[in-house]
Amino acid sequence: MSGTGTTAADDPLQTAVWRLRSRACWADAAELLKPDTAATALQRAALLAERCLYTERGWEEAEDALRTAEALAHTDEERGAAACERGYVAYAATLHGVRDRADEARAALGRAAALIPRDSHARALLDFRRGLVAQNLGDAPQAAHAAFRRAHAGATAHADALLLSFTWRHLAGLALREGELTEARHGFTESLRLREELGYLVGTAPALASLADTEPEPEASRLREEARRLFRLLGGVPTWLATQLAPPAPDAA
Repeated sequence: MSGTGTTAADDPLQTAVWRLRSRACWADAAELLKPDTAATALQRAALLAERCLYTERGWEEAEDALRTAEALAHTDEERGAAACERGYVAYAATLHGVRDRADEARAALGRAAALIPRDSHARALLDFRRGLVAQNLGDAPQAAHAAFRRAHAGATAHADALLLSFTWRHLAGLALREGELTEARHGFTESLRLREELGYLVGTAPALASLADTEPEPEASRLREEARRLFRLLGGVPTWLATQLAPPAPDAA
């Protein structure tokens, strides 16, 4: 979930991984990486964990990749990053109703917090995921807001544009929940802008749909139709967007 997209100076392998990931081809991206170091094993685990959240499948492959990443982790920061991914998979499984792993998610993210230094780039991603757990598993919007703000500050400090697109989006969602329409529209607009600039195609449909919730007609309908087009293009990913993008039922005659 963290990253900055690609530039001409990027490593060709990482450019290929990014392009596949951004087009919802997580398994293909993971196949390009040999899990022979802690860094590559962790990156594979992160890709397959993200696939679980977006597609609601691939759980066993993600768990296998996690075990490999955990076995190859030797430093505290590597162990913390692996724990962060384990917490994310447990969060996704709970969110999608596969199995209640909320306690595991909190414990793993807590373990990551004890291992990852506060000035590390990885800390911003960890703060964001703790915010997700607070918001979606704990129904604690104030705790979620504080965690998202920390993640936003960390992503800004480390120039992590992709993570910023997520923090803008979730802070905007909380603002919308509180009736702060102008603030929500600004956050959703920033999230969409960043995702379009990065070419993060799989995240663009959710950004369009969220922004539509803050816009008047006919702009709201235009944004939702564009989101539906991208959703169909990617084969119905992310799966959880299907309900939000379902066309309204026709009026009864």
